[in-house]
Amino acid sequence: MQIPLFLLLLFVIFVTGADPVIIGHVDTPSLDQITLQRIYTGKTVTINGIRVTPVNLSPGNELRIGFLRNYLQEDEAEYIGYWTVRRYIGKGAPPQELKSSDDVLQFVIQNLGAIGYVDEMELTPEVKVLLKK
Repeated sequence: MQIPLFLLLLFVIFVTGADPVIIGHVDTPSLDQITLQRIYTGKTVTINGIRVTPVNLSPGNELRIGFLRNYLQEDEAEYIGYWTVRRYIGKGAPPQELKSSDDVLQFVIQNLGAIGYVDEMELTPEVKVLLKK
């Protein structure tokens, strides 16, 4: 009984422990964490003259939770609350939410200036890694 429980815990840690990698369209300039935070909070809309379009995964998604925790130092409630206030005072709208990592990859591949995040194991040559922890 102890071995199956150990294997289950190891599997859960492995599956939920993956840190997202920040990706962009191949022509999007690399960025640092502060710039990334400014993009995902609506305070920066261009990098080197290129309009950036960030996308998120849906609330509750494990990669989104990891992204918010590791890159923005926020939890889901804080991030949603931040954007609720920004919208109310007319300071923008939150990034578009996509259903899956495949959707994020396709959006980033097809749109100049697009920025998103995926699990490192899902990377493809058609996207550029912009930031990795």
